[in-house]
Amino acid sequence: MRVYSRLLLIIVLTLAFASSVVGQESLWEELNVEVANLYKQGKYQQALEVAKRAVEVAENTFGPDHLRVAISLNNLATLYRLQGRYSEAESLYKRSLSIKERALGSDHPKVATALNNLAGVYRAQSDYKKAEPLYERALSIREQTLPPHHPDLGQSLNNLALLYKMQGKYGEAEVLYEKALDVWQKSLGPNDPNVATVLENMAELYKELGENDKAEKSDSRARKIRQGLGQR
Repeated sequence: MRVYSRLLLIIVLTLAFASSVVGQESLWEELNVEVANLYKQGKYQQALEVAKRAVEVAENTFGPDHLRVAISLNNLATLYRLQGRYSEAESLYKRSLSIKERALGSDHPKVATALNNLAGVYRAQSDYKKAEPLYERALSIREQTLPPHHPDLGQSLNNLALLYKMQGKYGEAEVLYEKALDVWQKSLGPNDPNVATVLENMAELYKELGENDKAEKSDSRARKIRQGLGQR
């Protein structure tokens, strides 16, 4: 009888724990939705506080090395970056990257996304020497693991091209912009906002090179896309 009572107690406690975990998981998901909504509304400070809570819930519920913790750390880091709090963003992006590398391996597409985000912090601070190898590694991972015209590949090409342009590496930048344009046109269509973005970037590059005809051609096409989308 005592054995039965103990077994019953264990079952009850196990079910209670499972129910608690499910409840915390739902809470974490709700917090993420709230962060996204506040972000879309431009309420960054409120989003920041909710994002901190999401990190806390994720760590307490899933453990410090869980991928959901990495997601929450990334969200919080992004909000810090938007506020220009680069040191805090850098630290959190690094933690998120480390978790993803341990959980998924060093060549996973999600690791490429984490590298891209961390590189963005360095680029925002004009620390090109730190940003460049991260962008290059992210591009290499995506080239090896994604289909040849995946939108994320276009993002890596465009980001690295932009960094090269900032450093005066115009030839390398032009080649990557052209590749990004090709990828996005084939994956997203010729009138997608991303296509307009890379065309605008190309126009800026051509202006710096004094190739005004090419610049105007790229600018004109980008404007038509924006106008068709109802954007300025």
